[in-house]
Amino acid sequence: MSEARRRGRGGGGAARRAERTAVSIETAKYIERNIPNYEVLSEEALDIIEANAEQVLEEIGVNFVDNPKALERWRAAGANIDGERVRIPKGLARALIKTAPSEFTQHARNPERSVVIGGKNMVMAPVYGPPFVRDMDGGRRYATMDDFTKFVKLGYMSKWLHHSGGTVCEPTDVAVNKRHLDMLLAHMIYSDKPFMGSVTEPSRAQDSVEMCEILFGKDFVQENTVMTSLININSPMTFDDVMMGAMEVYAQNNQACIVSPFIVGGAMAPVTVAGTLTQVMAEVLAGIAYNQLCRAGAPVIMGAFVTSIDMNSGAPTFGTPEAAQITYGSGQIARRLGLPYRSAGAFTGSKLPDAQAAYETANSLNMGLLSGVNFMLHACGWLEGGLVSSFEKFVMDADQLGVLHHMAKGVYMDENGQAMDAIQEVGPGGHYLGCAHTQANFKTAFWRSNVLDYKPFETWAEDGERDTMTLANIKMKKMLDDYQQPALDPAIAEALAQYVAAKKASLPDAFS
Repeated sequence: MSEARRRGRGGGGAARRAERTAVSIETAKYIERNIPNYEVLSEEALDIIEANAEQVLEEIGVNFVDNPKALERWRAAGANIDGERVRIPKGLARALIKTAPSEFTQHARNPERSVVIGGKNMVMAPVYGPPFVRDMDGGRRYATMDDFTKFVKLGYMSKWLHHSGGTVCEPTDVAVNKRHLDMLLAHMIYSDKPFMGSVTEPSRAQDSVEMCEILFGKDFVQENTVMTSLININSPMTFDDVMMGAMEVYAQNNQACIVSPFIVGGAMAPVTVAGTLTQVMAEVLAGIAYNQLCRAGAPVIMGAFVTSIDMNSGAPTFGTPEAAQITYGSGQIARRLGLPYRSAGAFTGSKLPDAQAAYETANSLNMGLLSGVNFMLHACGWLEGGLVSSFEKFVMDADQLGVLHHMAKGVYMDENGQAMDAIQEVGPGGHYLGCAHTQANFKTAFWRSNVLDYKPFETWAEDGERDTMTLANIKMKKMLDDYQQPALDPAIAEALAQYVAAKKASLPDAFS
């Protein structure tokens, strides 16, 4: 081989290596499904569940606790009020939810990263709420604000993650009544993806709205949706004043709420799939109807966080067939009601990102895709039944979200997809490695993990026989080293910092 050809090949290889190792801050567009949803319930079954849910609302009712304003709204709408019990006549909740949009846009500060929630779309956001974090270096420990910031940066650097999320972990080194300010500020300055607002107290929801008005402009916030928030129902059938108060703030300011039962089957709902689905439907009908009483047309997402209980230990279990059936059935209910749907995630009860975590997570992620989920919270990083945000698992899960993107594309049946030219070129007994079709498609033909190991045994052994958690730890550190903060108008950044400083100075610290 000539020296010139040798240099040419070496230069090409160097260019390809440079391309593979270059820092790339790329976010894939939210998923647009080109595959059918899996439907586990017949129309007859759906009719029965809806009739039973309507009976629950009319005869048993739901409780709105410590919220006289909510009781007055319900009374004015035609519900029957007995103390804090609200009984909703058949058809009333169904009529009220008709004003909720079936699809809406959540705007990001970078317009290229805005997401459309509803329809055939799926938006994925990270783990939400754990008080603990875990990594290989520090083990399991209470989360800090530094941990929170690292997760926001990892979310920003994760290609297949569309959303920055909310309380990615609970920073316990900041006062309870002030940490929402620091968390929201981190989402706003360290990422330009969409994010979630605070729901732990109505005044904190108002703070979230005001900070968004600084970031986006007051008029823009009132006319557009820039936040999503998680409003959990205290199953069974109880709506507390804190969550409902936060929801009132968001709805009245045109911001999106995920109205979601929080159900561990066998403890907070019946042990049967149909019984649980009946309760889910009754709770979301009441919650979303109240959301629309606060502001007709406010964006809202029907949620269903449902798992089962281990009848021996009492611990929640994940990735089980019963949870899958409820998730599939809830998707059918959401489509029946014409609402965007939130469910599923990278769920596991495992204490480490091990084989149990992988099995349970894979089951949970795939059921989310096939059930028609539009907004998947907890899509990466969840560990130990939601008590722990894991750095390594965050990276592992975020990588595997690419599988969902590629599954959702479906099977291409265009001329290139049919590949008849390749079959004709190669013929019997040949191989496809060098044919024109392969050369034209090899970069995009197959999804490839950026974490998992595909090396030959000898190379893997020489590299130290590293397992997946070790590889994820290495990947996590590289992502943080490569992190580049997205640009933000300095005047806006300063105004946000001043708002947070002033709010925190006005309040004494409270740690409970």
